[in-house]
Amino acid sequence: MALFRHPPWPSTVAEARRIQVALRRRLSVGGGPRTVRLVAGADCAFSADGGTIFAGIAVVALPGLDPVATAWAKGRVTFPYVPGYLSFREGPVFLRAARRLRVRPDLWLFDGQGIAHPRGFGLAAHLGVLLDRPSVGCAKSRLVGEHVEPPPGRGGWAPLMFGGRRVGAVLRTRDHVRPLYVSVGHRISLAAAIRWVLACCAYRVPEPIRLAEQLVNRLKRSRRRPIRWCPCGGRSGAASIAPRSPRPVPDWG
Repeated sequence: MALFRHPPWPSTVAEARRIQVALRRRLSVGGGPRTVRLVAGADCAFSADGGTIFAGIAVVALPGLDPVATAWAKGRVTFPYVPGYLSFREGPVFLRAARRLRVRPDLWLFDGQGIAHPRGFGLAAHLGVLLDRPSVGCAKSRLVGEHVEPPPGRGGWAPLMFGGRRVGAVLRTRDHVRPLYVSVGHRISLAAAIRWVLACCAYRVPEPIRLAEQLVNRLKRSRRRPIRWCPCGGRSGAASIAPRSPRPVPDWG
């Protein structure tokens, strides 16, 4: 995949902040794809000693959520853990994995924040700009903002407010389960982000992210090359993953 060239990756928080401010000028919020076939999910994991990061990407096809492709990479951790700057810790290895993908996703979902971030430029926004593809942050916990409890049914959501503006949605992806914190990354509106996140959810977490999480967890446990899924929904050399039944895509306007 062709990627926007990133400035040299920083080693200090001050340098990282300057890069966030500069790259944020390239951020585009709004619009979004009206048709989506391939959705990529990205997640990462760290070795027990915290020195190695594993980045995994899983791509599924809508509407059936059938696995299509995976890619992965690993590398040494070169930036400290600082809330609000995770893209500098995880981004270099994510991009290395993205370069290995043999398909071009229409949409990217990241286990992290988009514009629901102290400086409006979280992991999903940062990597969305570098990939120049529509991207959405799907976080399991809140980084910034306030909200009321969303309705209990699938598709119910409440605005996530920060600094007097709406920066995301607290979205219920299944009936009576804990919500996700969905925020725009790049080249998509919040309404479209909600629509496509729901289309990817057979469980609480969107299927591409769930599969990417499984991939990086296997990488942590094994020194062998990870299992790769086939477009048919199976994976080479082992038991198959059953394709999901199609889910209707809700019309959020």
